[in-house]
Amino acid sequence: MARPTATGGWPGFGTEFRDFVRFVRHPDFGRLPGRHARDGWVEDWFPRLRIGRLFQWAGLLWLLNMLVLGPIAVAAAGLGGAEHRLRLDSIPWLQAVLWAPLVEELVFRYGLRRLGQLWWLLPAALCALFVGPQALTIALVALVLLAAWWPVSARASARFSAGAWRRRKKYRAVFFWVIHLSCLAFAAIHLGNFSYNSTPLWVMPMLVLPQWLTGLVLAWIRVRRGFGAAVALHAIFNAGPLLVIWLILSSLSGQPS
Repeated sequence: MARPTATGGWPGFGTEFRDFVRFVRHPDFGRLPGRHARDGWVEDWFPRLRIGRLFQWAGLLWLLNMLVLGPIAVAAAGLGGAEHRLRLDSIPWLQAVLWAPLVEELVFRYGLRRLGQLWWLLPAALCALFVGPQALTIALVALVLLAAWWPVSARASARFSAGAWRRRKKYRAVFFWVIHLSCLAFAAIHLGNFSYNSTPLWVMPMLVLPQWLTGLVLAWIRVRRGFGAAVALHAIFNAGPLLVIWLILSSLSGQPS
């Protein structure tokens, strides 16, 4: 567990990184220093954040994905004949920066700390994930968010975390597998971004190595900082490459033919 080493009780980035490495090896429910001494439910949704720190984590992910995992994924795609479905001239900006971070975090990481709500929240979030942002699914997500904040729901979750020690102990025993399987599932869902031409099965995991690493960081920050922190980092991570693509396309469109 990270110790407060920076001013204001916040650990430095190096301390957080070492805690992340430990978390990947031995996941636990610990929190990082720097949280407000207030209601834990509110803090989970609206954690105290340092935006600069989120950009540090996003920058690290962009760097690793660009220099290490991205080239592996590109080589695997070339080897297996897979093609990415994303068209650079029709990028779904709002979906990538707003919809995907919220819905994907609800599906893959919200329940890591709110297991008592997972039985009703996960089916609704999965429906929104697979159908996409339409009028009905947007309303469904709004209802999910409302229900997650409903006092009865909050008390039920509190009863789980405070009273059901036997179930909690069993959950702790399998928490390692829950974390890593959720990250693998998060990566696997992004296989749908590709078109396949007789691509060997053994190549497919390499196509989504960037999403796997990103999922690990998002799982860590969700547990350590809160659900709101994971959504914010996810949005920043998605926005960065899209901004670069937009700037490139804008500069090319401005050039004389």
